[in-house]
Formats: sequence, structure tokens, C-alpha cells
Amino acid sequence: MMSGRTSTLYMQDRAPMDKYVLWLVLVISAIGVMAVYSAIAFLAEVKADGDTEQFLLRHTFRVGLALVMMVVFSMLDYHQIARWSRLLLMGSLLLLVLVRIFGVTYGGATRAFQVGFFSIQPSDLAKIALILNIAVLLVRKQEYIHNFIRGIIPLFFWTFLTVLLIGLEDLSTAFLVLISVMLMLYVGRVSLFYLGGGCLIGIACVFMMLLTSPNRAQRVESFLGLKIFQNTEQAEVFDLQAEGYQAHQARIALAMGGWTGRGPGKSIQRDFLPTPYNDFIFAIITEEYGILGSLALLGLFIMILLRGFLRIARHAMDPLGLFLAVGCTTILFLYSLVHAGVSVGILPVTGLPLPLVSYGGTSMLAAGILLGILLNISRQLDHR
Repeated sequence: MMSGRTSTLYMQDRAPMDKYVLWLVLVISAIGVMAVYSAIAFLAEVKADGDTEQFLLRHTFRVGLALVMMVVFSMLDYHQIARWSRLLLMGSLLLLVLVRIFGVTYGGATRAFQVGFFSIQPSDLAKIALILNIAVLLVRKQEYIHNFIRGIIPLFFWTFLTVLLIGLEDLSTAFLVLISVMLMLYVGRVSLFYLGGGCLIGIACVFMMLLTSPNRAQRVESFLGLKIFQNTEQAEVFDLQAEGYQAHQARIALAMGGWTGRGPGKSIQRDFLPTPYNDFIFAIITEEYGILGSLALLGLFIMILLRGFLRIARHAMDPLGLFLAVGCTTILFLYSLVHAGVSVGILPVTGLPLPLVSYGGTSMLAAGILLGILLNISRQLDHR
């Protein structure tokens, strides 16, 4: 597959990474540092006697580490990384099982291991491993892509096994991973009939998980303003101090920001939103920089989407690069889109971070790795 390219360093010297994606990432990261510094005041008051610099340094370190991971993976040939995809996926699935036994519980969900001040979420590793594995399988199965036994079953088996294990504690991540993989399968010539069947299976799984989790069901009902599930309490669903509290406070932030915002560091809602530095960082940005500022930030993510699809995926040197570029770009953009949708109240509360902006651990590293793979594909483009 890589004949004539035995020296990775030689290839890297000849082909620089996509400078537009690189600059977009750096600008978004800088915005994230400023936003987190403004939003971290309440957390610092509670846990560090008002020492915001402690958390700022911690976040800046994590951003720097993510950028280092991006650079490292941009220098690692994606063909070599793909060779380890099955082993990486199996290891991630094992961690998803172990985290339910040995993980720490936060916000009613057990989805992370705590190592010092760094939390490791196996779901962030699993989504990368799955994208790698599906890309490899799509390349190998192209001859049998319309054969249900030899082509579709292997693709669906690894997809739904991973999505189900992620969804046990993190339904929103599982849903976005499923959408990203389905788009990869569409690009990989899987028929719409099988894709439709896969979507129906996914919807059925989501519905079953809502039936077995009152907390998840209450969030959906609170967003819709309807009592649907029997396993929820009506008082909790319609109580603005319960499930609807976060969404309500986020809408207030949006209203207070207006078109131009209150100004940097002048957010009021950071003292009312439970996690303004993470799950609702976009709401704080909207309050401080206004609708225009938040749209500008979304515009940066849209530019990464367009660059990833129209240049990197379109001109990838081989199908593996195409599938990986589609998967990496899609999952990053979906995270930003859903996070923004939650913050402005058009989607139910999910708890998803904003890539490169939210205060986080493994989610930040995962974004760096995905971007690094995307940039490595950009270094091997076929311009014929």
C-alpha cells in the first residue's frame, strides 16, 4: 500500500501540513483559553480559594498537550496507524467495560478513570479507534460491499458493539459516533437500504436506553416540554430548578449577550450555570461576545469542515485517506454543532464538550489526535 514511501520523514519533508486547518486550530485554541479563564471563576472560588490562575495553567497545559499530539500524529503516516486499528479498538472496548467497574461517578454517570488531576474517558479513545477500524474495513470490503454476510455484517458488528458500550453511560457521544460512521459507510458505497436499516437499529437502541434511564428520559422530556416516558417524574420534568435548569440559564446567557455581547470577562451566568467552563462554554462565549462572536466561532469550525471535506478528503491519495478524513472531520464538526445547539436551547442537554475550547482532559487529547490524522492525510494529497 505504501510502496515507494518507506521513509515517513522523507514524505513529511516534501509535503507540509494543511496550513489553513493548522491556523484555524490555533485560533480556536486561543479563543478557548480566554473563554475558560473567564468561565472558571466559580470553580476556582469553590475549589481553590479563587485562584483562577491554577485552573488556567491546567487548561493551557492540556491545550498544549493536545497541540503536541496533533503535531505528532500529523507526522505519523496514517497507513501505519491504521494497521493497529483492530488492536486499538479491542483495547478501547475493554476499557469501556472496565470503566463501569473501576471508574469514578460524576453527574450520575460512570464514564472515566481518574488519574491524578487528569480524567481518562475510554469513550474518547473508542471513537478514534472505531473510525480507524471502519476506514480499514471499508477498504478491505470494497469487493464485497454489497454482500450482507461478507461486507455489511463485519462493519455493523464493530460499529454497534462500540456504540452500545459507549452509550451505556454516554448516549450523546454514542449517537454522534454512529452518525459519523454512517456517513463514512455512505461514502464507502454501502447501500442506502443497509444504511437505513442501521439507522433504524440505532434509533431503537436510543429508545431502549431512554426507557432504562430516567435521567436521560427526563432531559428529553424537559426539552420537548412533554411527558412521554413512564419511568420519569412529572415534577422533575417541568421543574426549572431540576432538568430544565441548565438549559434555562443558558438561554438567559444568550439573551443577555445580544448581538455584540457584554464584553470579555463580564459574564454573569457563569455563576449560575453548573459547568460553564465545559458543557456550556459556548453559552458564556455568546454572553460575552454576543451572537456575532459565537457565529464567528462556529464559522471557524465550518471552515475546518469545508477544508476537511472539499480539499483533504476529496484529494486524499487513496480510499483509506478519504474514509479517515470524512470520519475525523465529521465527528469534530458534530461535536461543535451539538454543543452550540445545546447552549442556545435548540437541542436537549447532552454534556458534550466544545472541541479545543471546553475545559477537559481526554476530550482535548482526542481532538488533537483526530486533527493530527487529518493533517497527516493532507500531507499526502493526490493533486492529479
